[in-house]
Amino acid sequence: MRVAVVDPGSGNLASVLRALDRASAMAEVPVRAAVTRDSAEVAQADRIILPGQGAFAACMRGLQALPGMVETLESRVRAQGVPLLGICVGMQILAERGLEHGVTPGLGWIRGE
Repeated sequence: MRVAVVDPGSGNLASVLRALDRASAMAEVPVRAAVTRDSAEVAQADRIILPGQGAFAACMRGLQALPGMVETLESRVRAQGVPLLGICVGMQILAERGLEHGVTPGLGWIRGE
């Protein structure tokens, strides 16, 4: 199973990879996980993890700065049903907007703020 760990410029990526390694070993399911900022790599993943740490606005800016990433996530997750795990702010940016340090539009996949 190929897992893309999206790097929006924030998040404890090493901890995510360690957790995947442990879960893979415990479940006896081979996992190839890679931290990436490349939307083409995300387009090939069987599962996607979107970690985040810090402020909502900074995480959104980091994600939007990755060429084609938002569109690829929309296609893979929303249209094709590829499972996505949002961690911390990575989950929060799935909402319509964040209110930390002012109003920041999110991805709008989940109603709420």
